[in-house]
Amino acid sequence: MQPVFDHHQLQTRRHFFGRSAVGIGTAALATLLNRESVADQLVSHFAPTAKRVIYLFQNGAPTQVDLFDHKPQLERFRGTDLPKEVQGGQRLTTMTQGRSQKILPSAWKFQRYGDCGTHISTLLPHTGSIADDICLVRSAHTEAINHAPAITLWLTGAEQPGRPSFGAWLSYGLGHESQELPTFCVMTSRDKEASCGQIFYEWYWGNGFLPSRHQGVKFRGSGDPVLYLSNPAGVDRTLRRGLLDDLAQLNRLRARDVGDPEIRARISQYEMAYRMQASVPELTDLSSEPKHILEMYGPDVGRRGSFAHNCLLARRLAERGVRFVQLMHAGWDQHGNLPTQLAVQCRDTDQPSAALVKDLKQRGLLDETLVIWGGEFGRTVFCQGDMNNRQKHGRDHHPRNFCLWMAGGGIKGGTTYGKSDDFSYNVAADGFHVHDLQATVLHCLGVDHQRLTYKFQGRQFRLTDVHGRVVKEILS
Repeated sequence: MQPVFDHHQLQTRRHFFGRSAVGIGTAALATLLNRESVADQLVSHFAPTAKRVIYLFQNGAPTQVDLFDHKPQLERFRGTDLPKEVQGGQRLTTMTQGRSQKILPSAWKFQRYGDCGTHISTLLPHTGSIADDICLVRSAHTEAINHAPAITLWLTGAEQPGRPSFGAWLSYGLGHESQELPTFCVMTSRDKEASCGQIFYEWYWGNGFLPSRHQGVKFRGSGDPVLYLSNPAGVDRTLRRGLLDDLAQLNRLRARDVGDPEIRARISQYEMAYRMQASVPELTDLSSEPKHILEMYGPDVGRRGSFAHNCLLARRLAERGVRFVQLMHAGWDQHGNLPTQLAVQCRDTDQPSAALVKDLKQRGLLDETLVIWGGEFGRTVFCQGDMNNRQKHGRDHHPRNFCLWMAGGGIKGGTTYGKSDDFSYNVAADGFHVHDLQATVLHCLGVDHQRLTYKFQGRQFRLTDVHGRVVKEILS
C-alpha cells in the first residue's frame, strides 16, 4: 500500500487544478523571494577579476622541500644537524621534539618548466606544463602545527571550529550565480592506499554562525551524489512538488509567528533540493565529455570519488555558475613513507590538477575562475626516522615556510612570490600568511576583506579576523 499516492489518485479534477495553481504560484513566489534576499546582500566593493574559486586543498601537507622549493645546496649538509640558529626554538610536534634533526635533501630532481623557467620537481611534470599559468608562492606560513587546527585556520580564519568556512562567506557575500545548484559545493577524496588517517570534519565546509543556507553541499563518491537526491518509492516529482508547497506554507506561517530566519533558510534549501533533483544527475553524468577531455584528466577520471573525477566535476560546476568548489584530498601526511608514497600521491593529483587549469583555459573560464592548490602547512627539511632506510622515513609538520600555487582569476601567471632561507625552513622574503591568502582571494572577487562582516554575539566577525593584507604583487 502507498497511502499518500492513493489519496492523490482519488482527488477530483477541480481539486487537482486548484491545488496545482496554488503550488505553481507558491513556487514562483518562493523563487522571487529567494532572488530578492540574495540581491539584498550582494557585496561589490570594486570590480572583480574572478567570479568563482576552485580550492584544491591537499590534506596532510605536501612537502615543499621535495616538490616546489629547489635547494640543491642542501646536498652538502646531508646528515648534519639543522643549525640551532635556523631552528630558532620553533615549537615542534611531539614526534620530533628533543630528537635529532638530520638534514635530508630531496631524493628527486627539479627542472625548469615553461617560458618562466620555474623550478618544479620532476614528480610534478603536469604541473610543470602549466608553469606559465601559475603563481608559485614560496613563502606561505601559519601558526598551527597540527592538522585539524591548521586546516580549520586556512578554511575558516580561526584554529577553533565554529567559524563560517571560506565558501560560506562567499555565499553570504556574493549570493548565488546559479538557480539550479548550490553556491558552495564540496568533494573529498583520499589516496587509494589509505596511507594516512586524515579525517574530513564537516566544519571545514560549515556555515558557522551564518544562516544555514550558506553551508557547503557535499557531493559523495558513491550512491546518490547528494544525500536524499532520489525520491522514495511511490513519490514522483509532481507529488514531491505538492508536498513542498504545503510544507512551505506551514513554514511561512511559523516564520511569521516566531520570526526565525532559519525557517526562511529551510524553505530556500527545500526549493534548492527540489531543483537539484533535476540538475545534479545531468551534472554528474560524464558521458557527454569527449574522449580527449577524459584522457586529459588521467586514468582515474572514471572512478567516482577519485581526485581526478572530482577535478572534472569541479570544472562542470564552474561552468554552471557555482561560486566556490572545495576539493579536499588526503594522503600527504608522510611521516614514515616518504620514499614510497610521495610519488604515488603525485601521480594521483598532478595530472588532474593541471588538466583542470588547462580545461578552464581552453573554455575561456580561467580568466574568471581562481584556482588554488596547497595544504595546511609544509614539511621539515630534517628527517623523521632513519634517513638511511630507503623505504621508511619521512618529514614532520612544518608551519614556518611552505609553498602553494594559484592560477587564473586575476593572478599573474608565470611568476614566483617570496622565498625561503637556504634550508627551506624560514621565510626569507615576502611572507604570505593564511590571512593574506584569504584577503587576496576576496579582493579578486571584488570584496574588501575588512568590510565583509557578520555581527554575532555583539561582535562584527570577518574571515580574516583582525589580520590579512592583499598581496597585490601577485595580481595581474
